[in-house]
Amino acid sequence: MELEKKIQEDLKEAMKAHDAVKLSAVRAIKAAILLAKTAEGANGELADADIVKIIQKLVKQRKESAEQYVACGRQELADNEIAEAAAMDPYLPKQLSEAEVADVLKAIIAEVGAAGPKDMGKVMGVATKKLAGQADGRLISTLVKSLLS
Repeated sequence: MELEKKIQEDLKEAMKAHDAVKLSAVRAIKAAILLAKTAEGANGELADADIVKIIQKLVKQRKESAEQYVACGRQELADNEIAEAAAMDPYLPKQLSEAEVADVLKAIIAEVGAAGPKDMGKVMGVATKKLAGQADGRLISTLVKSLLS
């Protein structure tokens, strides 16, 4: 709930400052939270961890859209998507560096007792839970493949 209050305050600040990019980003977050709260089966409340997952999804969408825009030669649209993703980043937990993720993955591989590429599923299951919100799934997958090969 703390994160939702911060988002609401930042929305007001962005309106007062006439910061169009931040305003758009925070409104998108607010809308996604509202959708999640009113979704079928939801109880109308979201924990901060759920809000972080929503924001991660939105950031990922923005980055993928930017890649598509660049591929189509629309750099101005890509710049807008990247700016919105950057405006959403302060709400996310600190991302681990590639070296830090590799260290955690080595510990997980030893813990699980993985011996080769056939054990990737075991490692990924533990790694995605342990590194949730701290590292991109694609990075985790790539590092696990290289460490198990």
